[in-house]
Amino acid sequence: MNPEELKARTRQFALRVIHLAESMPRGRTTDVLSRQLLRSATSVGANYRAACRARSRADFISKVTVAEEEADESLYWLESISDSETIKADRLAGLINEANELTAILTAAGKTARRNK
Repeated sequence: MNPEELKARTRQFALRVIHLAESMPRGRTTDVLSRQLLRSATSVGANYRAACRARSRADFISKVTVAEEEADESLYWLESISDSETIKADRLAGLINEANELTAILTAAGKTARRNK
């Protein structure tokens, strides 16, 4: 996957999460869960884009690691929403899978960059 494809994929992930958050029922718990999820999911793509503009390999590694952490945090919030039964698990399955895949891709990118130092 090239950088442009990953940028598009992370943007699509953010948009899917935005639509999910907008469809969640309102309440104290769901407001907190959706806000946390929105923050982490939209941050994945923003941090990956920043990594693509890194000034050095060390800067790239630092920024791609943040994107990886945000993808993993998004996975945490999606699993929490699923476990709380706020939204049916089958509706979240695709997003959970995508968060797992993005975490793996970003982890691999960071490892490759560290190995090629």
